[in-house]
Amino acid sequence: MRAAFLPEHEAFRTDVREFIQSVFPEPPNMETDGQAIWDAALIKQGWQAYKWPKEYGGTGWNVVEKFIWETETGRYNLPAQIHGSGVSMIGPILCGFGTQDQKQRFLPGILNANDDWCQGYSEPGAGSDLASLRTKAILEGDHYRVTGQKIWTSGAHRCNWMFALVRTKEDGKKQAGITFLLIDMSDPGVAVTPIISIDGYHSLNAVSLTDVKVPVANRIGKENAGWTVAKGLLTHERTGLAFVPMSRQKLACLRREAEAAGLFESQAFASKLASIETEFEALATLELRVLADTASGEAPGNESSLLKLKGTQILQRITELLSESTGYYGVPYPLGDNGKPALNRPGPSYAALEQAQYLIARSASIAGGSDEVQYNIIAKHVLGL
Repeated sequence: MRAAFLPEHEAFRTDVREFIQSVFPEPPNMETDGQAIWDAALIKQGWQAYKWPKEYGGTGWNVVEKFIWETETGRYNLPAQIHGSGVSMIGPILCGFGTQDQKQRFLPGILNANDDWCQGYSEPGAGSDLASLRTKAILEGDHYRVTGQKIWTSGAHRCNWMFALVRTKEDGKKQAGITFLLIDMSDPGVAVTPIISIDGYHSLNAVSLTDVKVPVANRIGKENAGWTVAKGLLTHERTGLAFVPMSRQKLACLRREAEAAGLFESQAFASKLASIETEFEALATLELRVLADTASGEAPGNESSLLKLKGTQILQRITELLSESTGYYGVPYPLGDNGKPALNRPGPSYAALEQAQYLIARSASIAGGSDEVQYNIIAKHVLGL
């Protein structure tokens, strides 16, 4: 499916494609130096923060330009922005909720990639039910003393800052006692323990916080008002978790490899792929509807849960069929010395990476809010049940 765009939007698409091809005349290897090259190119071009307002160092693109950028980078299998949660998550929060001093202090380090940020939300007893978090912050003069645990913290082992939700009030409604803090990971009370995920990669961590001192100046918004900040971030995050550009690229790979291997001779395989492609086009249409609403000035609403839920399910079905298409080459292989799937294993060239992505795609049912949470939101706020 190809949406109709105005001439100026098509001209922008041409500019984007020319920029990408100037950086990578040949397909890059993002497992080696490709990510660093891409990050440097985005920073030089000033496109590293494509969702930020121009006044804070962003591109100032409208929603259509953002959509085109995400579509084209996805088509080339490239990240839409520089690596890390700084630009994608805490940056927009600072732009929208931060004080002028906080913006001046933190935004430059995010834009030039000098600072790397991680998200301290989930806890051992508070994942999908995030409002049940127990990490406690006690106000002591001009700082908070924070103690508790965070888990599944992506990139914490290489980050120097964490944005976190903490509990500052025990009584009353759970959501009304949560505060949003920025935590320096170099504090001696911060300890990071690696978690190796099912695909063999180390991207996740458990983070222990023991009497960590956080200045009041590092609080975003008012005390006990952190839930409002977090909800705004989660709504936009779930919209991005529809995985439409990634799924489009993987579907193209799947169809290409299936044709080369003669898999369409199997009616069962052809039927599975057709079913996925049909659902994907429906998802892409829904995304365009949300895009149109956003372009008219509306904020992403509960439709973001529909996008997140169906995007997750479709991505999982695609990675499952990709793995299936490799036959017995798609079964798990021992990991290499670096903890990553060995790329010199026999079978199709994409078998090793796709098998790993099949495994890690299972976690999409939990990340950004579990499927069960999305079903509840859709039932209550979309269907009115």
